[in-house]
Amino acid sequence: MRSLSLIDRYIARSIAVPLLGTLLLAAMLLVLDKMLRLFDFVVNAGGPVSVVWRMLANLLPEYFALGIPIGLMLGILLAFRKLALSSELDALRGLGAGFGRLLRVPYAYAFGLLLLNLFIVGWLQPWTHYGYERLRFDLRSGALGASLKVGEFNTLSNRFTLRIDRSEKGGTQLHGLFVQVDDKAGRSVVATAEHGRFLATDDPDTILLRLERGRLIQQSPKFQTPRTLAFESYDLPINLPRVDSFRQRGNAIDELTLPELTRQAYGGGATGEANLAARANLHFRMTEVVMMLLLPLLAVALAVPPKRSASALGIFVGIVIVVAYHKVNQWAEDAGAQGRLNPELALWVPFLIFALLILWMYHTLASKPGGQPIGALERGAGRVGKFVRGLLPQFGREAAAT
Repeated sequence: MRSLSLIDRYIARSIAVPLLGTLLLAAMLLVLDKMLRLFDFVVNAGGPVSVVWRMLANLLPEYFALGIPIGLMLGILLAFRKLALSSELDALRGLGAGFGRLLRVPYAYAFGLLLLNLFIVGWLQPWTHYGYERLRFDLRSGALGASLKVGEFNTLSNRFTLRIDRSEKGGTQLHGLFVQVDDKAGRSVVATAEHGRFLATDDPDTILLRLERGRLIQQSPKFQTPRTLAFESYDLPINLPRVDSFRQRGNAIDELTLPELTRQAYGGGATGEANLAARANLHFRMTEVVMMLLLPLLAVALAVPPKRSASALGIFVGIVIVVAYHKVNQWAEDAGAQGRLNPELALWVPFLIFALLILWMYHTLASKPGGQPIGALERGAGRVGKFVRGLLPQFGREAAAT
C-alpha cells in the first residue's frame, strides 16, 4: 500500500508539469494572436492602450476553457508515455498495478478540471464575454475617454470639429488648436489658438474648452459680415454628444449562465429560433465538459507505443482527435441552432461515436495481450515514410539530369 501511494505521487508529479506547461502555452499563443488585433482595434478607435489588458482579461476564461481539455490529455499522455518508454509501466503492471489502478490519479485530475471547466463555461465565461462586448461598445462610442488624435481633424460630434498640433500631460495641455462649432440655427464659430484645455462644468452634458491667445470668427444668418475677435482667453462651451448605454446582459446566447440557458431551452423562456439556439448552446457546453471524462482513457491508449518503438505519433493523433471533436461540436451547434438538425441529436451522437472509439482503443490496450491501438497507424506511417524516402533519390536524379 505504501508503494502504491508513492506511485500515485510519482504519476501526479509526472502529469502536473506537462499539463500546466501545455495550458500556459496554449493560453499565451491565443493571447498573443488576439493581442495584436486588439492593439490595432484600440488604436484605430482612439482609445487608451490600457483597455487592451482589460479586454484580454475578459478573454482568458474562453481560452482556458479551450486549453484545459488539451492540457489534461497531453499531461496524462506524456506522463504515461514516459513510463512506457522507460519500461516503468511494465514494472508497475508486473507488480499488479493494472491500468485501472494507474488511472486513479489521472481521473482525480480529470474530475477537478471538469468542475473548473464547468464553472468557467457555465458561469464565468458568460459574464466575461459580456464584459468584453461592453468594452468594445465603450470604445466605439467614446465612453472610455478616447484620446484626441494629434495632427488630425477629430469629429467629436456632428457639430464639433477639433484639430491639435501637440498634446502634453496626458491631454490636459493642448497646443496649436483649430476649432469649429456649429449649431442648429446656422451659427458657426471658427477659432484658432496657441493653447487650450478642457474644463468641467456643473452640467455633466457640457464642458468648456478654454482657448488662450488666438483669433475667432463668428458667422450667423443675422450678421451681414462675419465677426472677428482677437483674445487672450476665451471659454467655448461644448455640448457633449449623447452616449447610448450598453444593452443588458443576456441578449446573446453566449452571455447566459447555465441556469439561465436551461430556462431558455426547456423552461419556456424562449420559442422558435431562440429556443433552438439555447438548446444547441446548452448541449454544446455540456458535451464539451463531459468529454473530459474520456480524455484519460484516450491519453493512456495513445501513450503506449508498440514495443521497440519511440514514435510520437500518439501525441499527434491525440491532438487531432480533441481538436476535431471540438470542430464537429461547433458545426453541430450551428446546425442545431439553425434547425437543420435536432440540437440534442446533433451534439450527443458525435459524442457517442467518439466515446465508442476511445473505449475501443482503451479496451484494446488494457485487455488484449500485445494490443496496440496506434500500432496500425504507426505501420501505415512507416510505409508512407519509406515510400517518400524511396522517391527522393529518383527526384534527385531527375533534377540532376535537367
